Amino acid sequence: MIVPATPADTPQLNQLVNSAYRGDSSRQGWTTEADLLDGTRIDEAAIRDLIQKPGTVILTYREQDEILGCVELRTEKARVYLGMLSVKPNTQGKGIGKKLMQAAEDFATQNNIDAIFMTVISVRKELIDWYVRHGYRLTGERKPFVVPDVRWGIPKMELEFVVLEKNLKP
Repeated sequence: MIVPATPADTPQLNQLVNSAYRGDSSRQGWTTEADLLDGTRIDEAAIRDLIQKPGTVILTYREQDEILGCVELRTEKARVYLGMLSVKPNTQGKGIGKKLMQAAEDFATQNNIDAIFMTVISVRKELIDWYVRHGYRLTGERKPFVVPDVRWGIPKMELEFVVLEKNLKP
């Protein structure tokens, strides 16, 4: 079941996102950033802010009472920004990410938005390839990887983002 997150989901979302991206637990899956960044990916305060931010929704994938995946969707002008796609490491490869991606596209379509875009760390070739296989294209745009607060991670090397986009109009 995919439903929007509520403030009560904050602790579980914080644990999920950090386990999917950072630390030893993230190495159980294939989406780890542990070799690129130290520290956390997000904290509870930031998740609460996202849940309550106008124009932003966090969709959650649930089985029973457990959140196994999530994705942040933020409406920006005529596009939806897709971020924080996270799947519990020991459940990756079972289609949860694909279901969340489809839910993101459905959200955009229901809101009369024709494109979804995202930023991905440029050295994450396997992840970029996964998005390309799901219809996203590299735009050629690059953005600096700026960490305004160490709560979001401490880069182990110089990093930058690439921008990917998917047009939803046939």
